[in-house]
Amino acid sequence: MADYVYTLQMQVRDYELDSEGIVNNANYLHYLEHTRHRFCAENGISFAEMQRRGIIPVLNKVEIEYKEPLRSDDEFLSRLWLERKGVRFIFHQDIFKHNGRQCVKAVVSCVCLENGKLDRGDLLADIFKDFL
Repeated sequence: MADYVYTLQMQVRDYELDSEGIVNNANYLHYLEHTRHRFCAENGISFAEMQRRGIIPVLNKVEIEYKEPLRSDDEFLSRLWLERKGVRFIFHQDIFKHNGRQCVKAVVSCVCLENGKLDRGDLLADIFKDFL
């Protein structure tokens, strides 16, 4: 099992369901993004603060494996750990039902633009040094 550095509890809302009564696949991307945003905000820098400083994190790759669907009112845990590879920050993210069954396994890679140019992301690396 991964050494997660952050966990966020969430609950499925009815408007996120498709005609089969399961969470639409695109909503998992929202869950993952919300988890990354909360992780950043709770650990030193919000996305609004990044923008004020001229830093824009941009996704450059997302891999997602759907394992078991979530349904209406399901409560779930969205977890992550991260690593740095060169200029990329790699977020390893998993979503679990409360019974421990895995719903999603994802790897999300992002890079930083600073004032419109590719940047090494050293500011974020410094903020997240305890997690890298």
